[in-house]
Amino acid sequence: MNKKLLSIASERILVLDGAMGTMIQRHKLEEDDFRKGWFEKHNQPLKGNNDLLSLTRPEIIKEIHAQYFASGADIVETNTFSGTSIAQADYSLEKYAYDINFHGAKIAKEVAVDFTKKEPNKPRFVAGSIGPTNRTASISPDVNDPGFRNVSFDELSVAYQEQVKGLIDGGSDLLLVETVFDTLNAKAALFAIDKVFKELNIDLPVMVSGTITDASGRTLTGQTTEAFLISVSHFHLFSIGLNCALGAKDMQPYLKTLSNKSSFMVSAHPNAGLPNEFGEYDETPKMMADQIKVFLEDGLLNVVGGCCGTTPEHIKEIANLASNYSPRKLMQ
Repeated sequence: MNKKLLSIASERILVLDGAMGTMIQRHKLEEDDFRKGWFEKHNQPLKGNNDLLSLTRPEIIKEIHAQYFASGADIVETNTFSGTSIAQADYSLEKYAYDINFHGAKIAKEVAVDFTKKEPNKPRFVAGSIGPTNRTASISPDVNDPGFRNVSFDELSVAYQEQVKGLIDGGSDLLLVETVFDTLNAKAALFAIDKVFKELNIDLPVMVSGTITDASGRTLTGQTTEAFLISVSHFHLFSIGLNCALGAKDMQPYLKTLSNKSSFMVSAHPNAGLPNEFGEYDETPKMMADQIKVFLEDGLLNVVGGCCGTTPEHIKEIANLASNYSPRKLMQ
């Protein structure tokens, strides 16, 4: 594993970046922005496929990473959340999965290197973002056929292997399997990661972050937080945590479960509250930091950041707050 990262994590709370999509929306991009230099002749609409911007508008993605680093983030996530061939199949762009991940990691790494050179006392890192895909291996998409699956474990594993190779080749320092709503998908990702690590004779830190979908305290496929933890604890993780779906206020009891039960470090990057009727997030940086303060006072976290609706302003407030607290002590 990355010894420098482990050393820093033992000394202070690490700060993860905020939302990529929220920042991209500020640019009011049009169809041409998603085609430039790569996909001018593609026969399907591509607007909204944000992962493509690492290829077509890299300067925008680079600037977003820079804003988060400047706000105090130690780690930025690559713009590769939907970077598998499975997710890109919606746009008939399966064959570009490796390119999306390679360039997504390369861009982030360039910015991380620049900031580390400027501030060698605060090295910056890149987390290769691995999303859940748009399919689920545990439940059927057809209510009339409960046994039907639109993806298999093996198909997920193959797609994840391609993504992981691109992220590693592009320079990722660690990997983040995030927004896990189906743990079987996550287990396919971890299986793929392990296989690629063995092939390349490499060992990077791996973070896993699940998502609790509502007040039931369960993932979309019905697991409790503790069950989710147990399901992935066979893998030697850098951290286990929660992100998305809930705001910080509603995430607290589930983080306590992870903190009490896990021998890994614990992470949280919640949304800026719950979306309003327009799909926007209303929590200000101060409001969000006040809620996260409770996590830090209780000693629940080793890594903290933001998900949907969060901006560099949110991360700056969170980073300033986190600097006043010690990281959660690991269970022996």
